[in-house]
Amino acid sequence: MEITDGDVEAYFNVMSLDSVTKYYGMESFKKKEQAAEIIRAFRTGYESKRSMRWGIILKDTGTFIGTAGLNNLQIGQKKAEIGFEIHPDYWRSGITSEAANAVIRYAFEELELFRIGAVTFLENHSSYGLLEKIGFKKEGILRGYIFQNGVSNDTYVYSLLREEWQETVDAPVLTDSRISNIVHLNRSYTLFE
Repeated sequence: MEITDGDVEAYFNVMSLDSVTKYYGMESFKKKEQAAEIIRAFRTGYESKRSMRWGIILKDTGTFIGTAGLNNLQIGQKKAEIGFEIHPDYWRSGITSEAANAVIRYAFEELELFRIGAVTFLENHSSYGLLEKIGFKKEGILRGYIFQNGVSNDTYVYSLLREEWQETVDAPVLTDSRISNIVHLNRSYTLFE
């Protein structure tokens, strides 16, 4: 689902939580205007073909619970980085895995990317555990890569190549009936004409 100005309050409710932003590379939101600014940045990133972000919405209630998408998108270089965040009420539920898999499928099948990277704090076991579970490989450590809370933090860098992903394409796909498939909802939203 495209993230719009109507999602400001819901997005603020996710990004104002210290538990969500602890390993995010930015401080928790203090004002709803910060959420509005980031949503505008999502739109600008999409229009300039530098990023794409989708809302993660619960099917049964229509509740916005987080986002997933591609950052540092470089279509000509056939690469991007994946990013995601979700409200803590839905951690360890399989929803983030399903959303990440939908973004990956879109990146490789529709955008025809070759590489998807990911960066995560060394301490963020949940994030890199999820990346490894869905096929990403650890490449190494980026020293002092993310500055947050007055400190430069080391991060792991991960990647998934299209050929590696294609080997698993026929594997059973996780489907959680609680969320909408974010990629299929956006197929009517034409990309990069």
